[in-house]
Amino acid sequence: MKHELPYFYIGSAYGGNQDWLTDRMMNLGGCAAVTACDSSIYFTRYKDAQGLYPYETEDVAKKDYIAFTNVMKPYLRPRWGGIDRLDMYIDGMGQFLTDHGDDDITMDPWSGDKTAAETKDVIKAQIDAGWPIPHLVLHHNNPNFKFYDWHWFLLTGYTEFDGDFMVKAVTYGSWRWLDFDGLWNTGHRKKGGLILYHRHS
Repeated sequence: MKHELPYFYIGSAYGGNQDWLTDRMMNLGGCAAVTACDSSIYFTRYKDAQGLYPYETEDVAKKDYIAFTNVMKPYLRPRWGGIDRLDMYIDGMGQFLTDHGDDDITMDPWSGDKTAAETKDVIKAQIDAGWPIPHLVLHHNNPNFKFYDWHWFLLTGYTEFDGDFMVKAVTYGSWRWLDFDGLWNTGHRKKGGLILYHRHS
């Protein structure tokens, strides 16, 4: 059983790519801002949000996307130590939404201390409801997940087969399917977690 969200391309890239950014600090540490930019385009295309992305969303242009990351930068600016807590993302993205006239979308944190079993249920509920999921990984003991070490990215799908649970991770303009148990169990005491988008009800 596979569930994937619709998404968008920028040229041949699957979503935005941090490597495009010419601002040195954003290029090095802008993963939270890029995650928020991709979320904003998704909300505009698939959740009927207004006022979040000021450019064409049906055919997203690379130059427009890069310009948009500079709009997002003050809200989720790179900093020493990075945006290493869920509340920092919620505060920054929340202020962006408020400043751009959206009081409908809200966010809740989902701690990395939650069990993998609990988290799988939440992931399924969010994806089934049509919401991409920002995921923060801090340090990870498993070298198979080195690419995601100290990084924000989006989850946009899940699949279950023969007891295995995989998630679709989107970052750097591409996607790949990852074993969720391995991804979630970082082997470190300090953990990241998920951001759960909702609409006010």
